[in-house]
Amino acid sequence: MRPAARDWIECALARAVLMSLSMGPRGASEWLARRYTGLLDFLVPKLRRTSMRNLEMAMPETGPDDRRRIVDGTFRSIARTLVAVARFPSIHSGNVADWIRYDGLEHFHAARARGRGVLFATAHLGNWELSAFAHALLTRPMHVVVRALDNRGLDALARRYRSMSGNFIVEKRDFARSIVRALKDNEAVGILVDQNTSLSEGVFVDFFGIPACVGVSFARLAARTGAAVIPGYAVWSESEGKYILEFQPPLFATGDEREDTQSIQSALERAIRKYPDQWLWMHRRWKTRPPGEPPLY
Repeated sequence: MRPAARDWIECALARAVLMSLSMGPRGASEWLARRYTGLLDFLVPKLRRTSMRNLEMAMPETGPDDRRRIVDGTFRSIARTLVAVARFPSIHSGNVADWIRYDGLEHFHAARARGRGVLFATAHLGNWELSAFAHALLTRPMHVVVRALDNRGLDALARRYRSMSGNFIVEKRDFARSIVRALKDNEAVGILVDQNTSLSEGVFVDFFGIPACVGVSFARLAARTGAAVIPGYAVWSESEGKYILEFQPPLFATGDEREDTQSIQSALERAIRKYPDQWLWMHRRWKTRPPGEPPLY
């Protein structure tokens, strides 16, 4: 059981960070957010160690200096995400275009025209929180699958912020029934597909040339419902000073779970290679290994 004092402290810190980043000029908030992520980098060194190890395995063509630059970019990307989330209460349909624009929205409209719903295959790339939040304001609300946080106070806070633009929050542990119903109603559902899973829940597919264990529930759901699968990510454009919500051409399930899962992961890999400093490399993506293989971390 989690100590109540720990939960209270975590909630107080989260609220303080959000409040400090929600006020004043956006540039000042971004500067402060970079100080926060710099402190995180210093206090939790395993995040950088894991990131460097992942890059060494996934992109061996990069040298140590390139890897450090990419990891530095990851922390900057997290800082930008924090600022956007902190300002969710002040982002509305009248100013959301200052934060983000679409590229490939026609793929979403074409997918919905089929009448069988849309599954967004997204990832911890760019600003995954803003992508769903903004889509509700720019087009229509969607269903967002999340894992409940262990800290109930933080979980309630996250749910409140994520639903401010009208989105529906679905818990991962009981998502199947809710998602099938949403897709039957031709709604959109967003699911993160870039996390490690256990042997009992996934299959191994190629990801950056390394076998990665990936959950099959997404591919199974796509095959069962006939929904179009759209890879989509909100990536930062330095030249525009805003995010671009990129929707890729839709993928359609074949019914072969491994083949469909590989197709989704290959699309994700292409996006990460395009924006390597915006992916969350600090996650131990290749933790689960095929039977008999030694651990990579």
